[in-house]
Amino acid sequence: MSYFEMKTHQIGRTYSNPHFFILNKGLNSGKPLSNPCPNCFVVITKTEADKNILFHLSMMLQIGGFYAYYLKGSVIPFISVDDCRNTLKKGVKSSHNVSDQMQKHIKAVKVINKKEKELQNIIDKMTVLKVAYIRNCFKLMQTKEA
Repeated sequence: MSYFEMKTHQIGRTYSNPHFFILNKGLNSGKPLSNPCPNCFVVITKTEADKNILFHLSMMLQIGGFYAYYLKGSVIPFISVDDCRNTLKKGVKSSHNVSDQMQKHIKAVKVINKKEKELQNIIDKMTVLKVAYIRNCFKLMQTKEA
């Protein structure tokens, strides 16, 4: 699983092989994305399994701050495609040495991400509920004044 291609994403371009995107500007540089954005790289792989492994490896590198070392720029920090590619390659190399452990870590990160999304969904619903409650409260106050 050492083959992958990384290049700057061009808006409107589509890819036929399995792929994902990596944010390249801002403090979240290195964050893997399922959908493209204007400031991202595309990582193209040969298989869906390779894509999933690289996606989660990239996530672990971003959360661990390994991409942050290469950030450049004073106003809007960014990472170059070469630095991002080399960091991901180093991650792939080190994960080959402990592939069984890495698979366990990737599975654990997948479970944590799934739970995080579920909890974020609950938080979003609670926010909507809170806003509805507050608006209803003010409507009741206005009708009592009238």
